[in-house]
Amino acid sequence: MQYFVARYDPWGVAVSYLLACFAAYVALDLARRVRTEDRSAALGWWIGGSLSMGTGIWSMHFVGMLSYSLPIPLGYARAATIASWLAAVAVSAVALGVASRGELTRARLAAGAAAMGLGICTMHYIGMAALDLSPRIVWNAWLVAASAGIATAASAVALLVFSWMRRVDERRAWRFQAAAAIVMGAAISGMHYTGMAAAGVLAGTVCLSAGALGGAGLGKLVTGASIALLGMTWFTSMMDARLRSKTSRLAQSLQIVNTQLQTANQELQRRAFIDPLTGVANRTLFDDRLAHAVARTARSEERIGERTTERLAVLFVDLDGFKPVNDSFGHAAGDAVLQETAQRLQRAARASDTVARLGGDEFVLLMEHVASDADCVALARRLIGSLREPFHVAGRPVQISASIGIVVHPDHGEPDKLLTHADAAMYAAKRAGGGSYVLFEPHMDAGALLQLSLQSDLRRAVPDNQLELHYQPKIDARRDCISGVEALLRWNHPEHGMVSPLAFIPIAERYGIIGELGDWVIEEVCRQMRAWADDGIRLRVAINLSVHQLRQDSLVDHIETALRRHGVPASQLLCEITESVAMEDMRATQRAFEGLQRIGVYLSIDDFGTGYSSLSYLRQLPARQLKIDRSFVQDIETSEDARAVVDAVIRLAHALGLAVVAEGVETPGQRDTLLALHCDELQGYLFARPMSAHMLREWTDGRKPAGALDFSPSVRAPWAHEPVAR
Repeated sequence: MQYFVARYDPWGVAVSYLLACFAAYVALDLARRVRTEDRSAALGWWIGGSLSMGTGIWSMHFVGMLSYSLPIPLGYARAATIASWLAAVAVSAVALGVASRGELTRARLAAGAAAMGLGICTMHYIGMAALDLSPRIVWNAWLVAASAGIATAASAVALLVFSWMRRVDERRAWRFQAAAAIVMGAAISGMHYTGMAAAGVLAGTVCLSAGALGGAGLGKLVTGASIALLGMTWFTSMMDARLRSKTSRLAQSLQIVNTQLQTANQELQRRAFIDPLTGVANRTLFDDRLAHAVARTARSEERIGERTTERLAVLFVDLDGFKPVNDSFGHAAGDAVLQETAQRLQRAARASDTVARLGGDEFVLLMEHVASDADCVALARRLIGSLREPFHVAGRPVQISASIGIVVHPDHGEPDKLLTHADAAMYAAKRAGGGSYVLFEPHMDAGALLQLSLQSDLRRAVPDNQLELHYQPKIDARRDCISGVEALLRWNHPEHGMVSPLAFIPIAERYGIIGELGDWVIEEVCRQMRAWADDGIRLRVAINLSVHQLRQDSLVDHIETALRRHGVPASQLLCEITESVAMEDMRATQRAFEGLQRIGVYLSIDDFGTGYSSLSYLRQLPARQLKIDRSFVQDIETSEDARAVVDAVIRLAHALGLAVVAEGVETPGQRDTLLALHCDELQGYLFARPMSAHMLREWTDGRKPAGALDFSPSVRAPWAHEPVAR
């Protein structure tokens, strides 16, 4: 038998191979798309992908058949051609369906490869059957079997590549995808042309479908349409991939932001409940735990039906001798001592106890499940013993003790009074000498309640106009006239009358009211100086500044604003700072002094000699005046040592350009001695007690106001004289 010799158009073969590679490349993209967790999107990709991928594979097959030629005219029946296209779409649906499942097991690989191989063979041989030849094609069984084997193997490789590509990073996937597409295109083309080679056409055969589908134009149309469809599918897949990538990055960013927000929230919560210096609980967390502990104790009482033997206790711990650490070594060393104190308290306390810092050098401990007072005493002794161990500050051992007040609930008062009672007991321990503990007793409640009542009333003192200033004159020793006055704060309580500054100033400092009082004093002094100036009286007025005011960044601005508001020259205001306050925080003092000097306010160091500083320290401060403490003036007539100290202070102060004021002058002998030592100004009961602004006006006019002491007739009003400027 003789057979026609088949010929192939090389351009058609090349185009069919490229179509196979392109279809394989797009198929690999589609394999990732159908794996989405969105079921509706996955279904859409599966249907659309099956049509696109199937059309691409079929177009490769059809273009390859159009490149096949015999010595007779050829054409392809429409029905069989459409059936072969449907088979290609079905094969693609199977492939993408397998790719969309989970892990590719051996059984799933074998079943999928067999189904796809059968589908590819069906597509190919139905497509070949579209050639209606007479007589029919003679098939080479071995080559047919080989084509089926190639189709199945190519399908298995495709499924393996689909599975493997899912684990490849998106950024590197296109390289592997291109290489895999070239291999898969070669396998698909190899199966096609092996199947074509299996067909033998006898010489003299006639094509009955020669007038049907065929021709070069059809090949170009199919090629163009297939490339367009595959291109659109690929473009859509890329857009989807980019959208997914952006969505993924956005989700990751949101997750990172959410994690950061959670971390920030946790940090904020930690800072809200933890003391930042020592790392133990702060007042807020302590109050919360105390409230819960009290509630648990109350529930326990209700269950038992009588007062339970289980109690809770609060221990108030205050360090003895902490202030000199700050004064001598600085606040950094003081902070280190507080941190070490917190650690020692935690080590000495039980695991179930809460250690908290209220502020400064004050700590509290909450004890739960307390069987008796002995448990509290045992813990207090451990705490005192632990804190007695030397602290190492700047390479030197420093000894510090602690005073502890103990209150037990429900024995020692209502829940809202526990901290107040513990505080009162702690102060009782301090009054006993410190370094010990005291259990709360009912009589201590009176002092604690009075303090609470006073601090509550003190907060209303400014808005209710209960504060007033009294003024004590200063006498120029050389000119025998008034050189100025010192403003002294008084509290006219509506129930208790005049409350001593010794009583309410510590309360104001402890409860954070001192700043408000200091601001009121500044404003009132400037107002009074303006009122005096309007009456033709020009006096320099001294005010006292607290350590809290020195540490306020707004102090200088506040004073400057008050002076400007009332039209008072800055040189008429004298700010006095006690020696101990000045030395407590030298940086804050120097910063405040330099700011006040800049705006023209005069500065003075009060109570000199009561601290441990020397004049060499004071050289760092731009002060113009020094006040000798009354304790030296008191003994100056009878004590050679006191007189020698005052003489030395006056001489050294004058050498440094400082004027000297002696306060507490009560006798003519003290006055005369100070005049002999060349003291510049004198102040004390010998000349006048502190008095109201109205009484001071009467006093300076030479009239003795009601309630005022006699004063020396030689003391003259300063109206015709300018205040001494030193």
